[in-house]
Amino acid sequence: MSDPLAEFLARAAVGLSPDPPGPDDPTSNPRGDHSLDPDGTAVMPPPPHRRAAVLVPVVRRADGPSLILTMRAANLRDHSGQVALPGGKIDPTDPGPADAALREAFEEIGLLPAAVRLLGYLDPYLSGTGFLVTPVIGLVDSEVTLTPNPAEVADVFEVPFPILMDPERYRLRSRAWQGRERWFYALTYGERLIWGVTAGILNNLRERLYPETESGDVGRPAR
Repeated sequence: MSDPLAEFLARAAVGLSPDPPGPDDPTSNPRGDHSLDPDGTAVMPPPPHRRAAVLVPVVRRADGPSLILTMRAANLRDHSGQVALPGGKIDPTDPGPADAALREAFEEIGLLPAAVRLLGYLDPYLSGTGFLVTPVIGLVDSEVTLTPNPAEVADVFEVPFPILMDPERYRLRSRAWQGRERWFYALTYGERLIWGVTAGILNNLRERLYPETESGDVGRPAR
């Protein structure tokens, strides 16, 4: 019987970048929701792009790895009530994206940086609001205790990793936003909707770890 965690770690070693993208790396046309428009008419948010980082926290479980996600607090100004990955802006005092992602994860859900083993990076993802987000993938100790900050996080939950790596679950949806049609990936887990930048980053992770997987219905528009 194969070991799901060992398989994930082997794929991460091959599919992830060991080094973070630097500020001078060519990101003039990064991936983002703007690149999902089936008509190709979406406009990329213009530079300068604000730098941000998120932690993609994969946790060891007895039946295989799962991924920690948060539900943002309803009182937040931006993206309130949405499913998110722990993270935020890269501050000038942060040495790099990993430091920012770990700092934000500790502030949001009490995840100690020492409980995270960094595995690598994905390409930056450009949000519709002009944030250039670097995803930092980390393996979290299964014994970790999380303490959500109620000012920022309404809930913390886990999704089994195979669900997020299933291309059949991702759908391309659209909605009107600021006078135009915005396209984004979305998938459901129980009653939760994972969409937008979070779903886009998770789909990019899926493509990196499972490049041999057929795309199936991913990209089929749905409303």
